[in-house]
Amino acid sequence: MNSALQCLVHTPQLTTFFLQDYSKEINRDNMMGTKGELAVAFGELLRKVWSPKSSPYSPRSFKMKLSRFAPQFSGFNQHDSQELLAYLLDGLHEDLNRLKTKPYIEVKDEDGRPDEEVADEYWEAHRARNDSVIVDVFQGQYKSTLVCPVCSKVSVTFDPFMYLSLPLPTNTRTMTVTVISSDGSSPPKAHAVVVPRQGKCRELAKAVGNSCGLSTDEMLQLFQLKSQHLLEDTLGLSTIPDTDQLVAYRLPRLSESAQFVAFIQEQLEEKDRFRVPFIIPIPPEGFRTGEDIKCAFEKLLSQMKTDSEMFDSDMQDRASSDCPFSLWTTDERATKSHLIEFDKPIPSDLYPARINTKYTYVLVEWSDRVSEFYDLSFLDRLPDVCKAATSKKLRQEAVSLYTCLEAFLKEEPLGPHDMWYCPRCKQRQQASKKLDLWRLPEILVVHLKRFSYVRYQNKLETFVNFPIHDLDLTKYLAHRSVPQQHEYELYAVSNHYGGTGGGHYTAFVNLDLDGQWYNFDDSHVTPASEDHLKSPAAYVLFYRRKKNTDNATSNGQLSPIL
Repeated sequence: MNSALQCLVHTPQLTTFFLQDYSKEINRDNMMGTKGELAVAFGELLRKVWSPKSSPYSPRSFKMKLSRFAPQFSGFNQHDSQELLAYLLDGLHEDLNRLKTKPYIEVKDEDGRPDEEVADEYWEAHRARNDSVIVDVFQGQYKSTLVCPVCSKVSVTFDPFMYLSLPLPTNTRTMTVTVISSDGSSPPKAHAVVVPRQGKCRELAKAVGNSCGLSTDEMLQLFQLKSQHLLEDTLGLSTIPDTDQLVAYRLPRLSESAQFVAFIQEQLEEKDRFRVPFIIPIPPEGFRTGEDIKCAFEKLLSQMKTDSEMFDSDMQDRASSDCPFSLWTTDERATKSHLIEFDKPIPSDLYPARINTKYTYVLVEWSDRVSEFYDLSFLDRLPDVCKAATSKKLRQEAVSLYTCLEAFLKEEPLGPHDMWYCPRCKQRQQASKKLDLWRLPEILVVHLKRFSYVRYQNKLETFVNFPIHDLDLTKYLAHRSVPQQHEYELYAVSNHYGGTGGGHYTAFVNLDLDGQWYNFDDSHVTPASEDHLKSPAAYVLFYRRKKNTDNATSNGQLSPIL
């Protein structure tokens, strides 16, 4: 209870509301509420903990009132903080509902009308029956789409939500991929991500793209070292063994007709092929001279220079014999054809390969001076797809909050005990259901579903990497024309440590007054750093919509302690 309450009493909108005179807002006639008693008890609690006195306060009277209306929270056994939050928010809403009577409203069928019109109609109908500070602050709206598997009837509804309960990935696999940029803007870097075990390469590319911050005008192309082939989006991930190595090329997103150069490498003396090719896009105007290709290749390698000063001095004469590599036209088997002379036009056998294929090949023949100019040692120590020695931190950073959100929004068939009555078929069908975010609240509460109930209760200790300052939900909104900010910042976390039979709850809270995070552990309050926030204990996340700093306000109060 302490963990959940600390998160709520540090919610600015609730603090402002309950520290003012809210007596006129109490609805004592609502049969679905507690005749205002729960709201009054919570208001008194909030006023106690925000009083100028800084001594710890034990909320015994509030707990007694809560237990009276919700016997499931009575006694001194441990209870679920998310279940408490759900009950408390719903109870406060009913006690503070400004509507004394709830009119009956029948929402029309969508009947081919625009989603925006239907969604507004649903929202207005909801607000006509539910109008409180809780709705103002915490409630958003889903778009729910059901499709009949027999007659393809589509039904669209728009339902309110108080919080998001996100599933954690279970049937997943951690895969490590080394990302190489085609323009030399960043050095090669390994990224470990979590993907569906039976997923496709397109899902791996998407997860790696999220991890490396891929922009909308970029794409990733996967390459498998074992097969020495570029991977198709539809290839199953189960075909890639843990002992293989994968490379992802970070490329600009071009048209379907765009073509690329793959640089295949070998060393001059030992003739040992490097297994990893480098890939760059062919510009629309093509390459005119060998110097054009050389410059593009050097740009790709710019983040791998060993010594920039020596590099610049030795490479002033770009066509000189000091260049650590020569380039040859070749094929996929690295059969040497014609030397690409830097001061002459492109050999005629380079471009014919572009007629029927997406890739043309250039052989890079390295001199024994390669190490003086470039550090290519990473090619010899590429990480395995999944290695037992992968660091704990790398594994922890693999599951992002966005991955959980995408699993929540993924289209799925309804369960056999949750069939949908199709108005066209006139019988219950196992329809497919798809959720989309339509309207977002001021305060977004995210519940990570760590506790599962199959044959027995089980807790998932999955580490979820959630954003602290910049949770951006823009691309997950089905309705993006809403004139609101869709970026959020974290301000509180409810943590659960231990197993299903017991454990311990704490809370992390960020104070507006000084911007400092604090760890609330029963009556003990200590400063905390952002490094402490992310752990397998994070259970319920509280985000507030980001605002311009000019409009930001602080309540100027000291920290309450329960």
